[in-house]
Amino acid sequence: MRWYDLVDRVRNLTVDDVIEKFTGFIELLAQWLRTLGVPEAHLMPAAWGVLYLVATIVALLVVLLLLKIVRRTPKKKKYPPQQIEVEPEVEAEPEVEAGPEVEAGPEVEAEPEVEAEPEVEAEPEVKAEPEVEPTPQLSLFERLKLGLAKTQSSLVGQVDSLLRGRTEIDEELLEELEEVLITSDLGMKTTQQLIQALEKRLAAGKLKDPDQVRELLKQELKKILAVEVRPTDFSSASPFVIMVVGVNGVGKTTTIGKLANQLSLAGHKVVLGAGDTFRAAAAEQLEVWGKRAGVEVIRHGEGADPGAVAFDAARAAVARKADILLLDTAGRLHTKINLMEELKKVRRVLDREIPGAPHEILLVLDATTGQNALIQARMFHEAVGLGGIALTKLDGTAKGGIVVAIAAELSVPVRYVGIGEKLDDLRPFDAEMFVSALFDRP
Repeated sequence: MRWYDLVDRVRNLTVDDVIEKFTGFIELLAQWLRTLGVPEAHLMPAAWGVLYLVATIVALLVVLLLLKIVRRTPKKKKYPPQQIEVEPEVEAEPEVEAGPEVEAGPEVEAEPEVEAEPEVEAEPEVKAEPEVEPTPQLSLFERLKLGLAKTQSSLVGQVDSLLRGRTEIDEELLEELEEVLITSDLGMKTTQQLIQALEKRLAAGKLKDPDQVRELLKQELKKILAVEVRPTDFSSASPFVIMVVGVNGVGKTTTIGKLANQLSLAGHKVVLGAGDTFRAAAAEQLEVWGKRAGVEVIRHGEGADPGAVAFDAARAAVARKADILLLDTAGRLHTKINLMEELKKVRRVLDREIPGAPHEILLVLDATTGQNALIQARMFHEAVGLGGIALTKLDGTAKGGIVVAIAAELSVPVRYVGIGEKLDDLRPFDAEMFVSALFDRP
């Protein structure tokens, strides 16, 4: 084919022809990827990804070629030849007639020259580095108070502003206080419970000044958070299986990693199961946390059956005589299978391999979502039955009052709270310390 024939064919191409040929090329690329073992559901995204990668490489090669053409070696500068000035000749002086020769005396030996000692260079003065003052270690209470600073400002700060300057406690004040409590994510049920306690004390004539209102709120919140539940007994089963659930984006995998690190430091042999096979790089992220904590991670490939991962993780925990198995689960599925049904299936698999498992289902919630966290907790509790809650990102929100709302609405204990990014910033929840940190005055 001659080159001008090729030019004529290109000219006669229409937009539809270009689209048809491009689509055919993508399908051909997808067939090639199918032969390499790429799953059917991921063929088209993979084909587009390969095409994007090839286009990027070609573009980089063109840029490098252009840079090579443009770059030229710098020309050497030509300097003008230096003119050497010729000194004028000096006329010779006339010769002086020699007088009578004088006998030379004895030669005096010259004293040997003393070599000068080399000068010693002075060493530069070394400036003393300023002493770095050690960072003071904060106590657990101070760290919790620091993490709850936004919640304290939103909840207790508004209450204190409302009570400041008041000399009398009346119904009007209680109505304003009710509005403050509702807007602080305590929830309607919790707010009504607190207001009823205040009204009862006011009717009995035992509520006369703002400090009494503040103290009563503090005591009532402690009662609500003191949910009657047994603490987690990891020695009650071997292996003790914790199934961790929650929607994507709440910090579920990070919480599992931090919890595994704490349990490992406490002397427990821990195995992790990467059951979230639908979120991209979820298993890889859990493996990174596993290496940090020094624990083994059982995983399958992306898109695998979560039930199969649960099966292998349970078998591995039994075979390795692990004390605790932490199983991650999917937070969102890319198929039509309902999330809750999938979690129920995983639960059945665990119970079949390890009778009584999972021994606890831990729900991870994001404190920044406020009332949405309460809705999620209710949904998961109805579907699989919760044994505890881990509330993350408590240090980055003013909606920490959701802790009280969850305890009041569902009677599910908050097991852990996240108050920072460090490994030890996932702390066991202490209701007494939590309320004290909220109401502690600066």
